[in-house]
Amino acid sequence: MKKALGLLALTFSAATMAAPSQWLTVDNEVLSKIRPKLNKSVQIGFSSQGASVVNLTAAEIEQLSHVIHEDLHRCGGFVQHDSEEEAVNALTSQGEMYFAKRAIFADYTIDQGQLVRPMVSQVQEKSIRDMIIKLSTFKTRYYKSQTGVESSQFIRDTWAALAKNRNDVKVELYQHKNWPQPSIIMTIVGSERPDEIVIVGGHADSIAGFFGGGGSAPGADDNASGISTITEAIKVMMANNYKPKRTVQFIGYAAEEVGLLGSKDIASAYKQGGKQVVGVMQLDMTLFKGTVDKDIVLMADYTNAAQNEFLGRIVDEYVKVPWGYSRCGYGCSDHASWTANGFPASMPFESAMNDGNKNIHTVRDTLESSGGDAKHAAKFAKLATAFVVELAK
Repeated sequence: MKKALGLLALTFSAATMAAPSQWLTVDNEVLSKIRPKLNKSVQIGFSSQGASVVNLTAAEIEQLSHVIHEDLHRCGGFVQHDSEEEAVNALTSQGEMYFAKRAIFADYTIDQGQLVRPMVSQVQEKSIRDMIIKLSTFKTRYYKSQTGVESSQFIRDTWAALAKNRNDVKVELYQHKNWPQPSIIMTIVGSERPDEIVIVGGHADSIAGFFGGGGSAPGADDNASGISTITEAIKVMMANNYKPKRTVQFIGYAAEEVGLLGSKDIASAYKQGGKQVVGVMQLDMTLFKGTVDKDIVLMADYTNAAQNEFLGRIVDEYVKVPWGYSRCGYGCSDHASWTANGFPASMPFESAMNDGNKNIHTVRDTLESSGGDAKHAAKFAKLATAFVVELAK
């Protein structure tokens, strides 16, 4: 390992290393497309598993994020790391990632229809739409902005209000060390197996434009829709006094748009704490129906194969819409943080990647630009509800 790190260090120019910088792992396909637009001094180092290690200054990271958002019209594609060693380990310690993708973590029998069907029938498009509108009214939910902090507090307060009559439910802000926006975690303590955890999450931040904190970033689809979809699932479960046997957590991650920072913090802490996470669902964009013949698209890469198959059967059983698979590349959303730490994760998405919403990361990412209603998102609220009830039994 030390030899590999030493060779890697030699690949970067003196100019790049002299400035304050950050280590990243970046999707190789993204790198091939954006390399001509990065500073010529930036060198690409160690590469493995579809990604490479690079060392960038803060300005270069902003440039990288800008090109990904504005030119490639996609989320993520890179993960920030605390050190060179951590970045290299992310690509060389593949045992945990392989385990996260291939192992079977739970009983995937579908047998909770008596509980699930009444709940999914109660999902309401209007309440999802209303929550999207409320989140979109924050000028930006950028992770360094005051409104980014305030929007996380709003989500916390909304979730807490839904659970106000439950003494087995806790909603709290998860403070991060290096930026002001907190993540939000809601915990329903399991009645029989509280140490086993089922997670449904989505990122709470938004971004638009170069140096994304100053302009308007309504982020209706990306990702007010995911947070609002989670909120609807919470609302339905609380209205039905649902009490899982396993612990269930709903998480709104900070700082996803700038390298999965919030989810990396949390997933790493769960790994270091020895927590037993038996399933993770990521809801990142549920509003825009971009693929004609599929309503729900499961990302097949950097996810757990058995859990994906389980989700497909849940769609057939309870949501009853066409579904399929796509691929979103390295580090495309917060599920990748869980996979990297050895936990099973899935990402149901609103469309195939090639059919994605071209308005994300701009001031045009509004409810109106995605059709004006939340009918598509309601399908994901049903899926999330069924996933929790079937897995947390």
